Amino acid sequence: MQTAKPGATKAVRRALDAKTECAKIIRKLKSMRNPRNVAGMARFGISSNNTLGVSLYALRDMAKTIGKSHALAQELWKTGIHEARLLAALVDEGEKVTPRQMDSWARDFDSWDVCDVVTTDLFDKTPFGWEKSFEWSKRKEEFVKRAAFSTMAGLAVHDKAEKDANFEKFLPVIEREAWDDRNFVKKAANWALRNIGKRNRALNGKAIACAGRILEQGTKPARWIASDALRELEGEKVRARLKP
Repeated sequence: MQTAKPGATKAVRRALDAKTECAKIIRKLKSMRNPRNVAGMARFGISSNNTLGVSLYALRDMAKTIGKSHALAQELWKTGIHEARLLAALVDEGEKVTPRQMDSWARDFDSWDVCDVVTTDLFDKTPFGWEKSFEWSKRKEEFVKRAAFSTMAGLAVHDKAEKDANFEKFLPVIEREAWDDRNFVKKAANWALRNIGKRNRALNGKAIACAGRILEQGTKPARWIASDALRELEGEKVRARLKP
């Protein structure tokens, strides 16, 4: 086990402490391994690569016990273990996340659940979530592009104080990319559109109009994105919740 020397800087001590804690956590995760869960997760499109089968509910409980640590999050992510990466998103500190880290982690995404937890539990709480949403929406990689729309979806729920005008800027991006037939991209684009349209009455109208334009594109993914979004946005449940 590595230990910090008496004269080591605080940064070095933090790094060594994070490595030690990461090793303990990985041992704990491996003791919770559940191959049956891995098979079940695969049926829902979750990657089985380097996956232990620990539920997200259990990971959220672990994260509460561990507390926040940016250094630990980096160590957990580097392991490449599916559950360790989910845990990294839950313990990282949004204010310490850099655009470089966001790009690096996004390139590593290989499963929709890791992408969604990272973007909606961490990236949407950083100062850079907005700019990365626009930037990644133009990328070719399936999970990087999904990250653009899942970050939008997260911002629509969590950024309570943001002006409607800024969410409206996402709508042309969703409309522009509605041609993409890849499952994990079109589902995230649909998710972002629905979440924006559920913020308030004004954005509901804007999102419905956007869905109408997407429907007119006539492609198979566009029809699915629009029709599925309209079912919810024009539904009684959403309309009742958005009444003045």
